[in-house]
Amino acid sequence: MPKILIIDDEKVIRATLKEILEYEKYEISEAQDGEEGLKKIQEEDFDLVLCDIKMPKMDGIEVLDKVATLDKQPQFIMISAHGSIETAVEATKKGAFDFVPKPPDLNRLLLTVRNALDKKSLVTETKVLKKKLSKKLDMVGESATIQQVKETIEKVAPTDARVLITGQNGTGKELVAHWLHQKSNRASAPFIAVNCAAIPAELIESELFGHEKGAFTSAVKQRQGKFEQANGGTLFLDEIGDMSLSAQAKVLRALQEHKITRVGGDKDIKVDVRVLAATNKDLKKEIEEGNFREDLYHRLSVILIQVPALKDRKEDIPMLVDKFLGDISGEYGTAKKAIDKKAISKLQEFPWTGNIRELRNVVERLVILGGQVISEDDVKKYADY
Repeated sequence: MPKILIIDDEKVIRATLKEILEYEKYEISEAQDGEEGLKKIQEEDFDLVLCDIKMPKMDGIEVLDKVATLDKQPQFIMISAHGSIETAVEATKKGAFDFVPKPPDLNRLLLTVRNALDKKSLVTETKVLKKKLSKKLDMVGESATIQQVKETIEKVAPTDARVLITGQNGTGKELVAHWLHQKSNRASAPFIAVNCAAIPAELIESELFGHEKGAFTSAVKQRQGKFEQANGGTLFLDEIGDMSLSAQAKVLRALQEHKITRVGGDKDIKVDVRVLAATNKDLKKEIEEGNFREDLYHRLSVILIQVPALKDRKEDIPMLVDKFLGDISGEYGTAKKAIDKKAISKLQEFPWTGNIRELRNVVERLVILGGQVISEDDVKKYADY
């Protein structure tokens, strides 16, 4: 049941609003002035506050200002008999959801309350999803090699420097790219990832730069490419070593001139994009063999980050296993399983050619097939080694 606080110095107004809102099945609390209202907000969790503007001791705008500094931030609907356009604008600029004049129109008030509570639910849901995403993208480990990667990220992320991330498949190159984005000044803008190896060579240019209607047989309408979608944010080009030479030339131009041209178009489109790239290939060898442009390599590799293979950071396996056990139990809605020390030691003996991705798959298999406490025998039985 949503909790609503009514802050108003007029007892009749409080009683009227309380009666209306309780009839709609809301839980109502009251405060007779701004100071009492602020104290209640600090002590309890409210989804919505209906707050008068003109009150003794502390007016509604001041309450709104003080609540903005708290961790708790309920939605606010300001109400006043002395309202003006300027007052309404000031209140909304300070974070109020809406402004309702006195005496309030019943239908408008209830609609505004419902809309404000819907927004509160969306804000809460967004925070939960961001927290889940942050946990999912957590970089686990305390080994010297992973600490070096973390330190490089901290130094490089706030800049707009292009970064080339190298490492074997399954080591977490995209995770590094996400961290670089999240710790940058572009964190609130889009993060767009493109797997260059998964897109056919004849479609990669359309995917990256978009196309105009009629540019080719299946181009039935104009389409924005990934560079435009990532404008203001970060574009992550995964497996860039698999990109065709013609697409490489266009990427090079985009990096040099901050402009792209859609397939079938002749108009230059300005883009503001930070490009991060990753590969599991030896690009210097690819350059020697004529498969990768040297000038593009130098444009992309302002900063180089080598993500270590799991076999080079086996001391991190206990922490990784613990994280995966928690993640998997959360996904399955079951209690988190324990794992004994001998089982962990056995896992540390394996070569892990598939790296973190393979370890995660093995842990999931052990959760499903192993005992309540995962044992060394479970590891011997269900791991592939």
